[in-house]
Order: sequence, then C-alpha cells, then structure tokens
Amino acid sequence: MERNDKKGKRMLEINLRQLEAFVTTAEYSSFTRAAEELYLTQSTVSAHIRTLEQALGAQLILRGARRKVTLTEEGKRVYGAAKDVLNRCQALQEMTERARGGELTIGASTVPAQHVLPELLPGFLHKYGDSRYLLRRGDSAQVHKLLEQGEVRLGFVGAALDRKRYTYHTLMEDKLVLISANTPHFQEYRTRGSGGRPLLLQEPMISREESSGTKQVLNQYLKKCGLTPEELQIVARMDSPETIKNTVAQGMGISVISELAVREEVDSGKLLAFDLDDGGVYRKIYLTWRKEETLSRIEQEFISYIRGEIRKRYDRF
Repeated sequence: MERNDKKGKRMLEINLRQLEAFVTTAEYSSFTRAAEELYLTQSTVSAHIRTLEQALGAQLILRGARRKVTLTEEGKRVYGAAKDVLNRCQALQEMTERARGGELTIGASTVPAQHVLPELLPGFLHKYGDSRYLLRRGDSAQVHKLLEQGEVRLGFVGAALDRKRYTYHTLMEDKLVLISANTPHFQEYRTRGSGGRPLLLQEPMISREESSGTKQVLNQYLKKCGLTPEELQIVARMDSPETIKNTVAQGMGISVISELAVREEVDSGKLLAFDLDDGGVYRKIYLTWRKEETLSRIEQEFISYIRGEIRKRYDRF
C-alpha cells in the first residue's frame, strides 16, 4: 500500500474516502450508522477502513462481537489527524461551492424527470435559496454516460447498469402497466377482468428503446413468464413516452409504460391501463453517482431531502 516517487520518498496511498469512513465510524461507534451517513454499504465502509489500516501499518479499530466500534490507541491518534484533514478539505470544498452558487447538476431518465422531480425540486429550492439546478434528460444509459463524462454529478435512473463503479440508492418502486386505446375491443377485454399479460402476445406492440429501464424490466418479466422479446409483435420502437401514449391512443398498438406517466390519460379516459399480473410488475428508480466522487454538502443535503420527500409522497419506496 505504499510506493516511491521519483526522488525515492515513501508516499502513503491514502485517500479521503478512507479517512471519511474511519472518522465517521469512530464518531458513530458503528459501521452501520457510518454507512447510512455516508450513503455507502457497510461492506464498503469496512473495506475503506481495512485499506487505511494496511496503508498505515496499524490497527485502528477493535472489532468486537457486540459490534460496537472501539478505537485502538493508534486509532485515537489517527482520528485527530484524519479529522483535521477532512475539516480542511471541507473548508476548501465550501469555498468552491460558494463560488458555484450551490449548483446541482442532475441527469434524469424520463419518468423521474417528468413525473417525480418537478414535484420535489421547488421545495428544495425554497429550503436552500442559494441552490441552482442544471437538469439533463436521457434514458438510463444516457444518464450514466453523462455521469461518466462529468457533465452531471447525480443521476435518477430506472436501471442499475454498473454497481462496481456507481453507488445506487433505491428511491421508489415504479409500477409498470400495459396501456391500450380506449376502444370497445379493449373495454370488453377489461370487463372480463383479464390482466394485461395475454395481450402481450395478441396485439401489435410499441416498444421502448433497448437502453431504457422500462424495456429491461419488461424483458426480465418476459423471461420469468417463459417468453422472449422475439415473440412480441413489435410494430415500432420509440424513445419518447409522450409519443408512445399518443400513438397508442390512436390505435396503433399496445405498450408497457410507467403508471406514473399515464395517470392523467387514464383518469381522463384517453387510455386504458391493465396490470400485467395480479401482484403488479415494478421497477426500481435509483439515485446514483460515481463511487469515486466525494459528495458536496449541498449534494448530501439534496439526497437527504429527496429521500425524505419520496417517503412522504409515494406508497412504494
């Protein structure tokens, strides 16, 4: 865990994430509480601390059977120095945040961008008046690309595409429904009380693009039912839920889409919605960021606010 620079001086391979994991665990006397505070898994916190101990060549924490964290004498000494380093870095970060005016750069896939964030962003702006938003839209794959390129720092996505490189927090479960035109044919089918699953093989279908979270969950559902995407009568692929809804309403075919995205059209009678199964089919909506990123104060506040508001507003999270 150490290397030599060109002048032969020993350099310790220590990073801020390791120090932050150690200090937070020490302050809460708990790996679990530290993981919650840092929005990490408990295993990740433990791994950061083990790596720090290896780099320093010293045991910092006594891991007892009762799971209460106790610092060794060396751990107590390191804690003070680590806390000082983090405080200085926090001061530098806050200087940068003040210069940026508390800007939050966010990428969001279609459903959270259109049907979740518009209800939540104004409240955070009211609470933190110096914050500003930059919101970019795309499907789940495009949002990951924006994160990778550094164009946004936080993402709202419907698919967890790379758990090794990204931290994912489940915000809510989004129900998928099959939609059709509100015609006598589908009204009769609805009167019989049938679910949407048989319609998948009986009707022409309009599909989302392959990289969308909705499409990936639908493929998983088909596999569970012993079906393949090739068995569907796909007549069109579209990347816009608004276009899909309008096309379905005109009778071109059925589609599978987020219930959040079609509530208005179903309530108005423009479309009919069917559950795919009795228990419903759900996909997760995640809040994500790159693991190598250190979240700023305003970003941490934003994450806490979003999670709290979603618990209040939505039934499944």
